[in-house]
Amino acid sequence: MKFASTRLIAADIKGMVAFYEMVTGLPADWLAPVFAEIVTPVATLAIGSAETVALWKERSAEPGANRTASIEFQVEDIDADYERLEDKVQLVHELKTMPWGNKTFQFRDPEGTAVSLYMPATDEAKKRFRSR
Repeated sequence: MKFASTRLIAADIKGMVAFYEMVTGLPADWLAPVFAEIVTPVATLAIGSAETVALWKERSAEPGANRTASIEFQVEDIDADYERLEDKVQLVHELKTMPWGNKTFQFRDPEGTAVSLYMPATDEAKKRFRSR
């Protein structure tokens, strides 16, 4: 099995895609007017409009209803990304180093999903990520 993507459902797909293009610095691939993907080297962030939910089952997903998951992006220079984004996003918490050794900050996307950018900061964390 291969982890392929995380999919978000958006009430405003154009705004949501533009937000993640701004955060990642990557262009989205629009596969349909109601569906886009941002492909990173290790996984894909898929974004579907609320209209796509009916293709599975009516009301099986709801935009803006997530409070249990966080999307995380590993970055090369957390300080530079924090400086680039701090005035452009709704911060949940500012830069801090977590007990497991990652330096991180967190914010919310336009639908309210938590998004974290992080980089390994301690020697132990750096070692853990080199082995992956």
